[in-house]
Order: sequence, then C-alpha cells, then structure tokens
Amino acid sequence: MVERTSWPLILTLWGAGLGAAAQYGKVSVIFDLLPQAYPDAGPALGWVVSLVGFVGILFGVVAGLVVARIRYRRALLSALWVGAAVSLFQASLPPLPWMLISRVIEGASHLAIVVAAPTLIAQLCAPKDRGLALTLWGTFFGVAFAVLAFGGYPLAVNLGLPALFAGHALYMAVFAILLGARLRALPEEGVQPELSLSQILRDHVKIYRSPFIAAPAAGWLFYTFSFVSVLTLLPPFLDPALRAMVMTAMPLTSIVVSMTLGVALLRIMPAVRVIELGFAFSALCMIWLWAVPAAPWACIALAGGLGLVQGASFAAVPQLNDNAATQAQANGAMAQMGNLGNTLGTPVIAMAIAGLGYSALPLLVAVVLAVGGLAHLLLGYARR
Repeated sequence: MVERTSWPLILTLWGAGLGAAAQYGKVSVIFDLLPQAYPDAGPALGWVVSLVGFVGILFGVVAGLVVARIRYRRALLSALWVGAAVSLFQASLPPLPWMLISRVIEGASHLAIVVAAPTLIAQLCAPKDRGLALTLWGTFFGVAFAVLAFGGYPLAVNLGLPALFAGHALYMAVFAILLGARLRALPEEGVQPELSLSQILRDHVKIYRSPFIAAPAAGWLFYTFSFVSVLTLLPPFLDPALRAMVMTAMPLTSIVVSMTLGVALLRIMPAVRVIELGFAFSALCMIWLWAVPAAPWACIALAGGLGLVQGASFAAVPQLNDNAATQAQANGAMAQMGNLGNTLGTPVIAMAIAGLGYSALPLLVAVVLAVGGLAHLLLGYARR
C-alpha cells in the first residue's frame, strides 16, 4: 500500500485523461466546421462524433478485462501512442470512410485510457488522498471540453482543422513520453483468465451481478443520461440575455462543487452516501425547474448537485473494490454505462419535449435522477 501520494504523477495521469476526453471533444467542438472538409457527407458526419461512444457501449467491459490482462502501465502508454498516431493521421483530413475507421480505433484508445488511468491513480495514492485524487480525475471531461471550447475552436478557425488534430497528437505523445519515464508497473496479481467470447460473456454477467463492481456504473448511467441531455436541451428555454452565463456557469459549478464540498464530504462519509445525496438534491432541483421554468439559480444548483455525483462515483470504485483487477472491471463498466447514458439521454428527452413541451424535461430528468439514487440504495442493501 502506498504511504505517500506522488501528486506530480497523479496530475500527469489526469493530464492524460484530458487527452482522452479531447478524443471526444475535439470533434464535438468543431462539428459545425466539418462540412468544410467533407461537403458531401451530409448526415453521415454525425458518425464522426458518435462512433467513439458506440465503441464504448460495445466494449467498455471488454476494455476493463483487456487492460487488466495486458497490465495497466502498458495499456495506458500503448493507448496514448495509438491516440497520437490516429490524431496525426486525422490531421491529413483523409476521405470520410478512413476518418470513420480512425474514430473506431480512437474509441479503443479512449477506452483503454479511461480504464487504466483511474485504476492506476487509485493504486498509486495513499488511502487518505484517494477521494481527492479520483474527484480530480472525475473533472477530466468538463475541463477538457472547456479548454477545447476556449482554445481549440479558435485554433481550428484560424489555422484550419489539421492544426487542432496535430496539436492533439502532440499532446498525447508528450504525455506518453512523460508517463513512460515516470510510471512503474503495478505488482503482478496472478494469472489473468484467458480472453475468449465465452469468458467475456461470463465476465459481463459477473460484473453486472456484483453489487460491488457494478454500483459505480449503475449510478453513472443515470448521471450521464441526465447531465448531457440537460446541457444540450435546456439552453433554448433560458432567457437569451442569461443563456451564455448560465451554460458557462453550470459545468464550472459542477467541477468546483465536486472539488470542494464533494472532497470534504468524502472525508466524513462513504462515497456512495455522497452520490445518494447528490442524486436527491439534483432531483429536487429538477422539481424547482418544473415549478419555476428555466430558473437560472435552479440550473446552477442542479449542476452543483450533479458535481457531487460526478466526483464521488469515481471515488466509490476503490472503496467498493479492493484490488486493481476489480477496479479495472468497475471502470470499464462505468465507461460502458457512461457512453450508453450519453447516447440515449438527449434523443429520449428530446422526443419527450417534442410531445409534451418543456415540462417533460424537468419531470422526466427528476425521475431519472431519483431512480439513480434508488439504484444505489438497492445495491447498498444487496451488499449488506
């Protein structure tokens, strides 16, 4: 067990996570510019964004098994180098079919990073620092998207799309070099099971039947379903004069609350209790948004509540699973459920709004958040 946390190394692993989030974000933030490079692609351009997520849905748990088998350091460094090579290839703006193939490969690279890095962080932290370190890890998506929106989009506008892809390739290569020099392999954990289709299916059953391994992923499904759909679909209902301020404040509030109040709560209560508090408070905020449509302070309070869920969900992984192999499985399941929530949330809520109007948004999301909290309560009962 590590007695002293190497914070420079933890921050470097977090930096690698920002690169993984940018594998999603670099295309999302420039989506309106892609028709310049692919003028005849039409609706097929949507696949350039979504293919990374579909890889996560299909192979999230598999990634946890593969990473455990080939070892965490090797998996992380390989994924960073593959990510760098893919981004460099994308900088050539290849024909659309090749771009789509590269996004599938990038999805595999992304999965390996988001499974290996938090598993390594949990193992390389002193127990007292795990809550803070994994809450920091939980901010990687929000921070990366903010940086890309602030700097990546202007870079693509001023210097062209290849500049953004090449910059991302350089970033991934730098972190592969830094971590290659500093990161040591974890101790061996014995022989890992053979990877076969039957073994993968058995492991899916084992993971999702376990109230320890599956719990973080169960909550993460409802969190991602809600957070992404609210950030995507709420803006048109906000006062235009306040819209930019509210939509900027929401992700920032989520990060700040997770890093302050969330970390403080993790020092005095289990991570699962913090998640349950976050879900309950967020559901109440959605009722507030139903009673006072598009109230700005309700939006910001909602982001704060979801920030508790965000950080504590990653902190729950090592609290519920005491070895690196089951932690990798839990992180793989989180990746799978997170991608499923990201993919389903916006279209499902959009269809509800189309049929029932604005009120469908707060009421349906309130139910989803309440079910997320209930899922954790039921899994806690199963663990006891």
